[in-house]
Amino acid sequence: MLPKIEVPVHEMILPSTGKEIKFRPFLVKEQKLFLMASESGEEKEVLKSVKQVISNCVFDELDIDKLPTFDIEYIFLQIRARSIGEIVELRYSCNNEIKDEEDKIKKCGNVVPFEVNLLDIEIQKNSEHNKEIKLSENLGLVMKYPSVSSLEKIDITKEENLISVLSSSIDYIYDSEQTYYTKDVPKKEVDDFVESMKQSDLLKVQNFFETMPKLSKTHYFECKKCNYTEDIVIEGLQSFFV
Repeated sequence: MLPKIEVPVHEMILPSTGKEIKFRPFLVKEQKLFLMASESGEEKEVLKSVKQVISNCVFDELDIDKLPTFDIEYIFLQIRARSIGEIVELRYSCNNEIKDEEDKIKKCGNVVPFEVNLLDIEIQKNSEHNKEIKLSENLGLVMKYPSVSSLEKIDITKEENLISVLSSSIDYIYDSEQTYYTKDVPKKEVDDFVESMKQSDLLKVQNFFETMPKLSKTHYFECKKCNYTEDIVIEGLQSFFV
């Protein structure tokens, strides 16, 4: 019988809860699974394979479908860093506007490679972020982070589905007398409640999504061709995965 290959065990802190979880690097079988999904170009297939890799590699019990998206991104990034390597090379095209020989304005377009250490990337939290949204003196709602499963079921590129996204992200609604958990209320009632909100209330809800914790890193960019510099913000799993 062939000997078994030992794999190291690592630890990370789950951003949404602060809970410590243990994981292993992904193996050849998981890397093959993810590469096949990446080659398909289908976003849902990539997400499905990411979930499967996390399920295989994390030793602690996790309800992956209920995790917020930033947890999924962070977990996968940590596993990827410990599996393939901590350093990835990214490329950024300079957007500085310059004049050409004919005195016309055009973008510099110089592509500059740079390296990022995946283990240096953290979930960025906005100090203005608040789950509770007051609609009036005695009426308000408390939001929850969109889970992977809820986003899988909704095509967020279609405007008509925005109500569903908002509805599925409300944990509970409260007034001076009672608390109404959306899991116990018919979906249509929650949708109707969202549709009855004022535009100013909708902006408050929008701010919740805009200030949600996110996987992000700021990188100082310098173009050697035109000497342009700027701080570029790299966000989301796709930005870091190469």
